[in-house]
Amino acid sequence: MNHLNLLFGKVSLLTIITSLLFNINLTFACTNYLVTKGASVDGSTMISYAADSHIRYGELYWLPAGDWPEGSMVTLYDRGTARPLGQIPQPPHTYQVIGFMNEHQVSIGETTFDGRSELLDTTGIVDYGSLMFLALQRAKTAREAIQVIGDLVDKYGYASTGESFSIGDKNEVWIMEIIGKGTRLVKDKKSGKMVNADKGAVWVAIRIPEGYISAHANHARITTFPLDNGHTSISNKNYKSLSADTEVIYAYDVIDFARKKGYY
Repeated sequence: MNHLNLLFGKVSLLTIITSLLFNINLTFACTNYLVTKGASVDGSTMISYAADSHIRYGELYWLPAGDWPEGSMVTLYDRGTARPLGQIPQPPHTYQVIGFMNEHQVSIGETTFDGRSELLDTTGIVDYGSLMFLALQRAKTAREAIQVIGDLVDKYGYASTGESFSIGDKNEVWIMEIIGKGTRLVKDKKSGKMVNADKGAVWVAIRIPEGYISAHANHARITTFPLDNGHTSISNKNYKSLSADTEVIYAYDVIDFARKKGYY
């Protein structure tokens, strides 16, 4: 089944760069290309990530690898405003990151599709930019990065609007689309504090088929996907069934949530 609007063809990095240079648009926009091994001239996977706005400028981030004693915390900041969002624990070890690629050749790009405004979680503390860097610091493969992102939003809430992530490693390229579940405050029985009963996000990740390329530019791309069959498609409650043949990973409650909201 063809789940994405994909393109055939062998491409080179020069082809992608030329396309970007001759399609400059003075808007607040982003563009990603995703290239599988079988679709590139030299057998490499590739992701391009361009923030196409004319007011943006290039930045090369460097996060050194680190070993963290128990109790260490990392402060998360909103990528757009630099506003502090909160703190979460550091894992025992984090990997080196340069730009949006880590020492294990895991790379991540994104474009924002926004989606429904009522699905923004106003209590979440992990925004899309934090998810990108945290996943790169904690994952050795694209599949691990998907799991890290899903686990983080479940635990700490998702503080951004709809995003399409390009996630690749030296063998595979995936597109992962994510959006929050809104804000529904209820009183926690143990603490007495108001908490979001809909904390977290719904998401779907699909592996780009070998020999294909794909792209996204501020529009959601995934429209249909097969439900959990324990093999080629699994929910995040069934990671034990993850195999080399897995093509789809999704949040276990994505369909139930869509039905509850009347979207499906």
